[in-house]
Amino acid sequence: MKTLLDLLPVIAFGAAYYFGGIYAATIAIVVALVVTVLGFKLLDGRWHKAHLIALAVSAVLGGVTLALHDPAFIKLKPSIVYGIFAIALIGSHFVGDKVLLQRLPQKMLVMPDALWKRVNLAWALFFVFCAVLNYVVAHQFEEALWVKLKLFGFSALMLVFMLAHLPFVNRYLVQPNSEAK
Repeated sequence: MKTLLDLLPVIAFGAAYYFGGIYAATIAIVVALVVTVLGFKLLDGRWHKAHLIALAVSAVLGGVTLALHDPAFIKLKPSIVYGIFAIALIGSHFVGDKVLLQRLPQKMLVMPDALWKRVNLAWALFFVFCAVLNYVVAHQFEEALWVKLKLFGFSALMLVFMLAHLPFVNRYLVQPNSEAK
């Protein structure tokens, strides 16, 4: 159920864009993010910060897009969200005794602090890259290419980036029977 909720905004945006264009997609993503935020609250009993950030940015930029009838604003949404994630990850190197990724509840990885810092920094740089890539594609290429990047490209990039970590973190993966020890 949670995976479906996570995918809902992307699916809604893609379907609405295909059938109704960028303005219908703008409305669809805001509505889908509201459903996602509320759905996770009902399932987990807490607010998910990443979803709240995405909703806030989408609502503001979507509202400006619809009011001014200019899709340039909604195209900025991924860059802003990725930028916020990058700033939070980088900032966590200077605030607290653990970096942000290390503070998340971990069930699968047990790594030394130094490796957590490197992984955290790598993700921050990845999000900076995604923010810049989105901005360039949104402003230098056709809208249809930007939509494909938003729908498929960033997910593929993220999957490849996660898989690229495996050789470095594989030995720190928690084995199912090692939790009982």
